[in-house]
Amino acid sequence: MLEIKDITFTYIEKPVIENVSFAITKGKNTALIGESGCGKSTVLKLIYGLYDLDSGAILYNGKPILGPKNKLVPGEDFIKYLAQDFDLMPYITVEENIGKFLSNMYPEQKRARVQELLDMVEMNAFAKVKAKFLSGGQQQRVALARVLALEPEILLLDEPFSQIDSFRKNALRRNLFKYLKDRGVTCIIATHDSTDALAFSDETIVIQNGRMVAQGDSKTLYENPTTKYVASLFGEVNEIKLSNLIDVEVADDQILLLYPHQLKVVDNALMQVVVKQCYFKGSHYLIKAAFEKRAIFFEHDLDLALNQEVYLMLS
Repeated sequence: MLEIKDITFTYIEKPVIENVSFAITKGKNTALIGESGCGKSTVLKLIYGLYDLDSGAILYNGKPILGPKNKLVPGEDFIKYLAQDFDLMPYITVEENIGKFLSNMYPEQKRARVQELLDMVEMNAFAKVKAKFLSGGQQQRVALARVLALEPEILLLDEPFSQIDSFRKNALRRNLFKYLKDRGVTCIIATHDSTDALAFSDETIVIQNGRMVAQGDSKTLYENPTTKYVASLFGEVNEIKLSNLIDVEVADDQILLLYPHQLKVVDNALMQVVVKQCYFKGSHYLIKAAFEKRAIFFEHDLDLALNQEVYLMLS
């Protein structure tokens, strides 16, 4: 088990990570989500041992993970970390980059392992190409294969799909997370993409201004967000008074956090909005409307005319 116990870390004066605690059991995939600059990447670097903690402890199976003050070479052999800069060797080939840290004592096993990882990241056609000639997305796929080469017990991924096109990204995510599950690799992924959390993570941790503000099963967090900040990380969200949607007593009124798909257009209702913009999303339209000088987002099957007045209720 990986345990993060009440950790705090400061770069200069103000803590960038403050009193963060959580635990991850073996083989689980955990997503760290939050706005840019909230501290997601720093948490990964602390777990890897790149920085020294101000306070708290990071333990794996009861053994502390130490920072550079206590280790000449930071990091642990059983942990691999994929940073956003990839750190590939530009003048050697894709297959050489992937196999860089594999032993040459067993060349057949090394070739088989490299081939397996080339298949997973769909880079077979570029095996003999030098890394400097690859696109950013291709380099990212090679870097991902390289950190998996030695089969780590813990894998730390920092925005691992940020430069990969949607077609490749979807297939790669399916391949990667199936691979990790099959082998029982514990994975923590810092991401801004809610799909990484909802579709592939067992648990999601929400970071805001260096603090952990929510933690739980990804589906549960999505369906029951504790704050607008948490909900907004999964997409557009509306703050709407219950009394705007149904007749309620003043004492029973409350603020609802509603995603666009939770509102629908009806012939008549309490809530009347004015259409301002329509965005085609393939299977539906995302509509931006005005209500009491605030923007409201909802989904609709058809395009709506600008400045058209429509009524909304809970779907």
